[in-house]
Amino acid sequence: MTRPLRWLTVALGLLCTATGALLTLSPFASLAALAVLVATGLILTGLVELARSGAAPDTPLSVVTGLGWLAAGVAVAAWPGPTIRVLAVLVGLVLIAGGLAEIVATARGTADRLVVGTAGVVLGIAALVWPAATVAVVAVLAGVRLVLFGLTEVAGPLRRPGRAVVAGAVVVALLAAGGWWRAGQPRPDAFYTPSAALPATPGVLLRGEPSSRAAPPGAQAWRILYTTTRDDHTPAVASAVVLAATGVPAGPRPVLAWAHGATGIAPACAPSLLADPLGSGAMPGLDQALARGWVVVATDYPGLGTGGPHPFLIGQGEARSVLDAVRAARHLPGVTLGDRTVVWGHSQGGNAALWTGILAPGYAPDAGVVGVAALAPGSELVPLVDEWGRVRHNAVFAAYVTQAYSDTYPDVHFDDYVRPTARIPAHELADRCLADSTLYLSGLSSLLLGQPIWAADPATGALGTRLRQNTPTGPIPVPVLLAQGQADTTVLPSVQADFAHRRCTVGGPLDYRTYPGRDHVGLIAPDSPLIPDLVQWTEDRLAGRPARSTC
Repeated sequence: MTRPLRWLTVALGLLCTATGALLTLSPFASLAALAVLVATGLILTGLVELARSGAAPDTPLSVVTGLGWLAAGVAVAAWPGPTIRVLAVLVGLVLIAGGLAEIVATARGTADRLVVGTAGVVLGIAALVWPAATVAVVAVLAGVRLVLFGLTEVAGPLRRPGRAVVAGAVVVALLAAGGWWRAGQPRPDAFYTPSAALPATPGVLLRGEPSSRAAPPGAQAWRILYTTTRDDHTPAVASAVVLAATGVPAGPRPVLAWAHGATGIAPACAPSLLADPLGSGAMPGLDQALARGWVVVATDYPGLGTGGPHPFLIGQGEARSVLDAVRAARHLPGVTLGDRTVVWGHSQGGNAALWTGILAPGYAPDAGVVGVAALAPGSELVPLVDEWGRVRHNAVFAAYVTQAYSDTYPDVHFDDYVRPTARIPAHELADRCLADSTLYLSGLSSLLLGQPIWAADPATGALGTRLRQNTPTGPIPVPVLLAQGQADTTVLPSVQADFAHRRCTVGGPLDYRTYPGRDHVGLIAPDSPLIPDLVQWTEDRLAGRPARSTC
């Protein structure tokens, strides 16, 4: 082979190896991302074969094989939303055909290709006959073959038997690393599964235990499991984290109920499962709260950690779990909670916080809610959700809403609102947690959506009706702090301003504050001017001082 072509095949081999390693290592839950990477691998393989043919023009096999790999790659890339079974069959057939071509090439003196060819045939058969092909299975099968193929090209200067040894060792290492990575992903353990018989009363502490992962220096933490009530008034269980500073004088302490922002809608997305439970939900001012002796009670909401569905932006289900977490935490040994509670919530949690203020007087007056701080809340849901479905970087939130509402309300149907070519990526986005190691795949799936996901206007029909029902417009008798960043592209400032105007017509003290230059996350960053405002406002509520109103 001439030197320029040799360097070309080495470069392409490295790309094949990298693509195969990503397929083998990654704990794929994304069919759309898998299709892109499989198509990339097929096209790279075709280019390698064509580069081989340039060095041996008397061998038409490489030309035919290369064109075949390219055609297969283009077919996978152009297929409009293949199912996992279709993709498994395509991958299986291509691996078998390519493997047979490699084995035929062995007769021409390239014995190292026998390993790749045989592996391709075996892996292709596995893809075809696997009884329940999953994204992870297809990713590993395609990835192993691609790594073997790429490494035989990169390791060209080695003796041919040495290529197989090197390739095999790398594949084994990748499979082991991939298994370790997948095993390390958070998942609910037995703590989150309640006993068969549940008390009918909400706010009952079912179990609690110390939690070292949630406790910063100078604090102690527990995770708890408790009873609550869903939006449709049926019993449910939820989990929460309770956090309190050590070295505080004995006696009842004020309660800060934290309603976290979006982390996902699958059970594995519970903040209490993660290494930094309060940080994963983006809680602001934690150090300041603990320094003042406040006890933080942070619910996961139902369906995160515990069984679903999760009430994403479904106000009453969220709010009841906030209130019942406070009730349950009062029965936790080791810390004494006072009778005054201030609720903080950001984004999704801002919606939950507002609904907590609406429901508290009738559902849980014993929770002692004396103030509600809603930070960039999901408020006017109809325009908010419509906008999310039209902007790529917010498509994950549109997917969360549509999936959660379809799971919760029998009159809302996912397929009625999501266009056909966006359904697979949207379902995959709905299964992804924002804080897990596959977040980059969520971004890739969002880009693959390409255009608005909507097949129908979300303001219409059953979805529109339910969104309006979950917009927090009811009266809140306690003071409300409503904070909004003026550079926010997730919750638009114009939408929030309209909501603030609407809340002023309902009555009750509303303190509406805006923060120029702050986006959705920047609003609650440690250096945000909101933090001292929020802490002072909370101190005033706990002290019973009069609240100002900007209405």
